[in-house]
Amino acid sequence: MELRHLRCFIAVAEELHFARAAARLHIEQSPLSRIIKELEYRLGVQLFERTTRRTRLTWAGKVLLEEARRVLAVVDQAKASVKSAAAGYRGRIRVALSDGIPQARLAALLAQCREEEPEVEICLSEVTFSEQVRGLSDDLFDIGLAQSDEVGDGLVAEPVWFDPLVVAVPARHPLLTYRRVPLDEVVRYPLVLCDPQVCEGFWQQLQRVLGAADTRLTIADRVPTLDLMMALVAAGYGLGFSSLARITELNNPDVVARPLAGCPTMLTTYLVRREGEPAEQLARFIGRVCPAKNEALLPDHASREEIAC
Repeated sequence: MELRHLRCFIAVAEELHFARAAARLHIEQSPLSRIIKELEYRLGVQLFERTTRRTRLTWAGKVLLEEARRVLAVVDQAKASVKSAAAGYRGRIRVALSDGIPQARLAALLAQCREEEPEVEICLSEVTFSEQVRGLSDDLFDIGLAQSDEVGDGLVAEPVWFDPLVVAVPARHPLLTYRRVPLDEVVRYPLVLCDPQVCEGFWQQLQRVLGAADTRLTIADRVPTLDLMMALVAAGYGLGFSSLARITELNNPDVVARPLAGCPTMLTTYLVRREGEPAEQLARFIGRVCPAKNEALLPDHASREEIAC
């Protein structure tokens, strides 16, 4: 089994259409079909069920898809490591980001890394939280930044950053009469919410805030990105939720951020890593984002006691 077999298989498995997969790979459909048949012959299993109407993966095909992605990710990382070494880097930290990290906070962290250890390459990957957890367990990533601490065995999640949760409100909306908006008032209006599969950690934290009100929600749309959520809120489709830091970065004049009434609600970002003592280079990176260095990042009105309530 060769890498070309796996690349062709992944294309067909993702497209579930041989013609589209062939176009994606820039080859003819006939040689692609031969490659898949050869792969099935070498493995001794059927990977696809094909009819005149559709193509779908068998169970064996689904298992191979996950393994093939992991193998190619390792190969791609090996190539990147060699190129980094040739470019003069003496180390590499693979960071997986999920749920959206405020750009200013991430930029400050990367700038500090470049200043203190310019010879260490920081490689960033944007993935879903589930992909992040699998990648950390499989040693595809060294560190993860996410908004969930439900990481399972073999991994630890440490809270590192805290950001106020706010409601994104269209300009000239009736709720702007409130300086702090009651949750019961928010759920009276349609909501533009994140896609739980894309923003898994954020959605987990938001559900805890919504609580019993979750059953009364009118969902106008679910979106994969904050940019799209802000556009729909600005257009009046509904209200949204995000961290104050991320809404401030987008600076949309047609969207106003309002905190929820009551105890200040904070979103927590976690640093996720494998259990055990990290290597020295990785430990220094962790030290740059440890909780003790982030007390100053809390908003003036929110103490640790307020977060706990």
